[in-house]
Amino acid sequence: MSALIPFLTLDQTCEQVKALVDEELTNSGFRVVQTFDLHVARLAHPDCTCPNHGTDDCNCQMVVLLVYKKKNDPATLVIHGQEGRSWLSLAAPEGRHNQPFETTIQGTLRSGLSNLLSRAEVTYESAQSAI
Repeated sequence: MSALIPFLTLDQTCEQVKALVDEELTNSGFRVVQTFDLHVARLAHPDCTCPNHGTDDCNCQMVVLLVYKKKNDPATLVIHGQEGRSWLSLAAPEGRHNQPFETTIQGTLRSGLSNLLSRAEVTYESAQSAI
């Protein structure tokens, strides 16, 4: 099992971030394949309430993307969105990290989406670099 630790936070909905991620990665030579969408999965369970909101009317979203490039095994990119903010994480099963490939994906997204960084993340990163 892998812990999801966000490497990027954006003040955009999950759907907006997914479109931006698709465009940025595709333009950089990656191939992106969506494998999961929480909204679609919830359609099969109409009586399921949101664990975060406790209601049927929920704006939580999670999208899972496989990111490919050349002969590398795919990286699993998870976009989790809630309340107009989204978090990007890379997930890898225990022992299957491809650090150089994952670092390239993170760098591509940080560079391409830097103008959309969440104010909270910019403040956090600034505080870290001041230490």
